[in-house]
Amino acid sequence: MRRSMSLLLIAIFAGVTPAHALPGNQIPDDVKERCKTDYAKLCSGVMPGGGRILACFQAHKEEVSPDCRDALSKIKN
Repeated sequence: MRRSMSLLLIAIFAGVTPAHALPGNQIPDDVKERCKTDYAKLCSGVMPGGGRILACFQAHKEEVSPDCRDALSKIKN
């Protein structure tokens, strides 16, 4: 179960981060951990890819937890 959650989060966040933001499109584990509740609550119905998850988080920016918002801002810059 833990492995399938990890694979799901990798697939989800692959669409969140611009390709130039991180070497090799590696999403830091802390970002996955810090945003998994927000994803489940706000964006679980959004298909990953093409920046759709990021767009979902942006559409719900008032609802995204401060911890997740902080994590996302660090990988986007």
